[in-house]
Amino acid sequence: MEQLDFDSLHAPRGRAHRTAKVARGLSAQASGAAAERLVEGHYAALGCEILARRWRGLSGEIDLILREGTGVVFVEVKKSATIDMAAERLGRRQMDRICNAALEFCEGLPTGSLTEMRFDAALVDDSGCVEIVENAFGQH
Repeated sequence: MEQLDFDSLHAPRGRAHRTAKVARGLSAQASGAAAERLVEGHYAALGCEILARRWRGLSGEIDLILREGTGVVFVEVKKSATIDMAAERLGRRQMDRICNAALEFCEGLPTGSLTEMRFDAALVDDSGCVEIVENAFGQH
């Protein structure tokens, strides 16, 4: 009876696999950054002031933070093949992390947690179409 080599069953994958995985990650990162630039342009055209890009607090990262009038808009950018697929990528746990990070951000503002806030989802498809869902976190 042939004996199994358990070490080979659990050995790390080869260099080609790691290289392909890194390439996919870099491609996804570049694609996400391009989507964020599209969304930023959309809000800038509406007259919003960019306060921060990829702001990171203890609770997590916020893709875009904007000032619109007297309020602050926290934007989560989701990109996928279709708008519907992008929308499906935003889950409750992520929304909670973004809300906590937003409170951290507002601690540095004069009005603190009393700051007027809105949470938008910016959905981007492969063709570059952008759909903004205002107050998206309240719709789940």
